[in-house]
Amino acid sequence: MSDSLTAAPIFPPAGDWPRQRSSLLDWLMLETSDERFIDNIFHELCLRLVKAGVPLVRSSLHFRILHPQWIGARILWQVDRDEPDIATFEHGVEDSAAYLESPINAIHQGAEEIRRSFWRTDYANPDFPFFADLRAAGITDYVAWPLKHTFGHRHVLSFATDAPEGFEPEHLQLLGDLMPALALVSEIRLKNRLARTLLETYVGPHASGQILAGATTRGSGVTVGAAILICDLRNFTEISDHWPRDEVIGLLNGYFDALCEPIEQQGGEILKFMGDGLLAIFPLDTPGACARALTALQEGRRRLEAANAESLAAGHPALAYGIGAHVGDVMYGNIGSRLRLDFTVIGPAVNTASRLETLTKEVGRPILVSEAFAVAAEAGDRVEPLGAFPLRGLDRPVEVYALKP
Repeated sequence: MSDSLTAAPIFPPAGDWPRQRSSLLDWLMLETSDERFIDNIFHELCLRLVKAGVPLVRSSLHFRILHPQWIGARILWQVDRDEPDIATFEHGVEDSAAYLESPINAIHQGAEEIRRSFWRTDYANPDFPFFADLRAAGITDYVAWPLKHTFGHRHVLSFATDAPEGFEPEHLQLLGDLMPALALVSEIRLKNRLARTLLETYVGPHASGQILAGATTRGSGVTVGAAILICDLRNFTEISDHWPRDEVIGLLNGYFDALCEPIEQQGGEILKFMGDGLLAIFPLDTPGACARALTALQEGRRRLEAANAESLAAGHPALAYGIGAHVGDVMYGNIGSRLRLDFTVIGPAVNTASRLETLTKEVGRPILVSEAFAVAAEAGDRVEPLGAFPLRGLDRPVEVYALKP
């Protein structure tokens, strides 16, 4: 048994792979091209390993990922469950004792293999607290290897069994032969997921879907009906000139959280951040889009009031803001130069929402909506009429409503 963190791996020397061809290896390399998600491939692989006679009862895949909220994800397969369990880990977990004292961290730090045969009489006390849990669950043998992707990125794959005498040498050989193939298969899926994540992070889920479907030609786009929200902070330039940088960024992030979370929860999409402002839409093909947008505005206002209360308690000024909402057709697509595009919405309806946001300064009400929006949202007594106002660029005055406090 090897209890060294840097024990000699069971992988074959370079140029000597695979040591034995198998139907599992053929399936992994030749029959998984139509499966988009690595968790489905991983689940099927574990089932096929059991069917091939490997006494597998537990296996886990640990990926490091690029995501604004999460640093990693884990896919856990267990023989008594119908589907794998997927967990994500937020940034900061890499400093926790649970991670630092884990075999996963040891692999990330360069270990090529971690093998523990708990059933052997010469097995010492667990050097990782996690191993005590495995032994208590009846696990007799555990092995973990790095899943090596390009540019030195290391992920982790582990296998465990409850067989009385652990894994046999032929089991480990079969598992080892699968590692290079699984590295290739998983890297393709991980990079596909990464591309989608990056696009969703910077342009939103709907636009990212359009782009991944091939909408990358300048001028390409569609006309869609949508509720449009345009939000802007007041006096932010003055604040940013006098506050420390980190406090300004924290303030801006808190403001965006207060507005964006209700918008996204109600099915809206943040198309872009514009300095201290944002543009969001609720496509009308979603049932009750305008009503959902109005609910998001009410919840956003409540959260902004709570954020301002906290800011005042900390000795900082409250944030003033303006929001304009309208509904109509917009052109949704790619606009820009030949090499740099922006996936956005344009059109008279967007201009009207922008003019309403500007009007909030004049009338002293932070959230204004057009009559068309109020009617579509069935706003009822949640808004009050302010009258008709001429808006720059429009031929006729627009009936304007304010969201009631």
